[in-house]
Amino acid sequence: MHSTERFGDRAQAYAAHRPAYPDEAIDAVLEGLGDPATIEIADIGAGTGISSRLFAVRGARVIAIEPNAGMRQASTDHPRVDWGSGTADRTGLPDRSVDVAVACQAFHWFATPLAMGEMRRISRRRAAILQYERDERDPFTRAHGDVVRAYARDDTESIRMHALATFSNFPNASVSRSAFSGSHKLDLAGLLGRAASSSYLPNTGSEAEALQRDLKTLFEAFERDGKVELAMVTFVLIADW
Repeated sequence: MHSTERFGDRAQAYAAHRPAYPDEAIDAVLEGLGDPATIEIADIGAGTGISSRLFAVRGARVIAIEPNAGMRQASTDHPRVDWGSGTADRTGLPDRSVDVAVACQAFHWFATPLAMGEMRRISRRRAAILQYERDERDPFTRAHGDVVRAYARDDTESIRMHALATFSNFPNASVSRSAFSGSHKLDLAGLLGRAASSSYLPNTGSEAEALQRDLKTLFEAFERDGKVELAMVTFVLIADW
C-alpha cells in the first residue's frame, strides 16, 4: 500500500485520538520569523489538520497539503487553513511561496531528497519537522511499547527514527534539533482509539481483537482514576537557509 493510502480507513480515529504538539514545539518552528500573522506555512502531509490548526491559532496562514481524501474530509475547518491535495514531492505550490515548509509526524513517509528539494523550492526561509515518540523510561509507556511492537505489521517505527537522521542532513542548510517532553492522557477508549489510528497496527480481524484485549489488560494494570498517561518526547528539527 502506498503511504498516501495508508490512513484511508483510519481518518476518524486519527482525528479523534492523536495528540496535539507541545506549545514549545510550535514556538520552536516559529522562532525568529517575526509576527506569526505575517507568516505563511505549508504543512506537508497534514493529515486531519492537527498541526495546521495549531499554527493557525498562532495567527499564521497555513496551506495544508494532504493527498488522502479521507484525511482531508475528517479535518476540522479553520479560517486560516486552506487545503490542497498535493504530495510531498509535488505540492503544487509556487517557488518561494511560503515562509516555512513543515511536516508533522509525516516526514518518515517521504524522507527523500526529492521531498526535501520540494520543501526547499517552495519555502523562502525554513523547513522543519515535528515528530513525537514514546519516552519508554516511563514504565507504562515501555509496557505500551512492548504491546505495539508485538503487533506491528511493518517497520514504521524504525523508519521514523531513520527519518530524523535523514532530515539532520538537509542539503545546504543549517540544521538544529531540540526535544520537548510531554504526555498523552488517555481513557480506555482513547487508548484503543490511538491504536486504531496507527496504520501499522491491525484494526480488523482476530489480530485486532487480540491487540484490544492486551491493551485493555495493560490499561487495567496501570490506570489511575480511569486514565493512563503515555510519556512522550517531541523532536523538532529545523533547517534554515
